[in-house]
Amino acid sequence: MATAFTNGALVLAAAPDVDRERFFRQLMAYGGIVVAAVPTVVWLVMVVPGWG
Repeated sequence: MATAFTNGALVLAAAPDVDRERFFRQLMAYGGIVVAAVPTVVWLVMVVPGWG
């Protein structure tokens, strides 16, 4: 099973003619936002209304 880091490494390796450092930082920032946002949204949808 591929992990997020494996997928990110594959995308970074296959990216043509980009600033790899900048691309890597953007990829990590996007991943951090997703990791922080998804549990928050699930909590708001399931716990706050009392469904969870």
